[in-house]
Amino acid sequence: MAEQEYGLKRHFNEDAAELIGAKVRAVHPGFDVAGYAEEVAARIPGKELKDRVLVLTEGLRDRLPADYPAAVEVLLAILGAELAEGEGMFNESWFLMPVARFVEEYGHDHPEVSLRALEEITRRHTAEYAVRPYIEKHYDLAMATLAEWTASPSHNVRRAASEGCRSRLPWAKTLTRFVKDPRPVLEILEPLRSDSSEYVRKSVANNLNDITKDDRELALATATRWLAESPTPETAWIVKHGLRTLVKKGDQDALRLLGATGGEHIEVPAVRIAPTAIWLGESVTIRVDLVNGDSNPHSVTVDYVVHHVRQGGKAIPKVFKLATVDLGAGERRTLEKVHKVREIQTRRYYPGDHLVDIQVNGTVLASDRFELRL
Repeated sequence: MAEQEYGLKRHFNEDAAELIGAKVRAVHPGFDVAGYAEEVAARIPGKELKDRVLVLTEGLRDRLPADYPAAVEVLLAILGAELAEGEGMFNESWFLMPVARFVEEYGHDHPEVSLRALEEITRRHTAEYAVRPYIEKHYDLAMATLAEWTASPSHNVRRAASEGCRSRLPWAKTLTRFVKDPRPVLEILEPLRSDSSEYVRKSVANNLNDITKDDRELALATATRWLAESPTPETAWIVKHGLRTLVKKGDQDALRLLGATGGEHIEVPAVRIAPTAIWLGESVTIRVDLVNGDSNPHSVTVDYVVHHVRQGGKAIPKVFKLATVDLGAGERRTLEKVHKVREIQTRRYYPGDHLVDIQVNGTVLASDRFELRL
């Protein structure tokens, strides 16, 4: 394999074909493992992750029984044990991605068989991508199935109910029907609003956060009702994380709902960033002085906004969480945050002065800057 390959895609090659093929041959004698691996090796060069996975999927389709339900039964026999809480699908069962893709691509003439298969697959991997075409093509059946999944004893299945219907699931096609009307999604989320599993709660919060981008009022009304009807730490966590985009935008209704008060009484007499110049891969320390000028205590949400320099000098702001602080009457507090400027796949850095705003309850109260050198 090429040395420059990185990320998950590097795993999907002839070695993956041999791994999957050996598992299939153990339950389906005669499966041509060598031919499968040779085909994959010939077809993957130059392809990215999803296209590589599709190559592996198409190779399975050509070598499994032509009857789709029979082919699915073979694949279900290689799934293995269900993942426990905290076991990551990309670490433990990444090789099942072509299996989920198989159902996504070929099962639409057998939706009942496919949705049952996805319930089994998601216990070991994920169904969040594969279920979406069924929502589009077999809406009533798919949504009824997701509703059933919310009552599953499996945290993996309950999580799939939420994750699969996210309108803006990353790296997936947007479900525009839920962008226009998120209410069916909220019906799926309702039984999960105080779930015992952190894995499920993260998905519910992310789903609610998606909805805030399409129907702010509905999301806020739902969050308000959930907090009133389900006063548990689990629901409070979901609401807090589900409203994070609104909080970062300084939405005052969202901030009030989460208990933020008194932003108009807070002063930031000093913000200091050191060092004033760094190289890519190094860190700056941000120190912020807060003063509550009111005679009453207040809870404030403090964020910092880094304006990343882009090509041509334009800057793009990115909001980062600093702290949620309870300040007594007249109290002064110093906050400190180490911010590392490191290379990541989703952001390219350019040299220049980077403005940093300090935002309290959604209002920018002070700024400083640092120079990034490349």
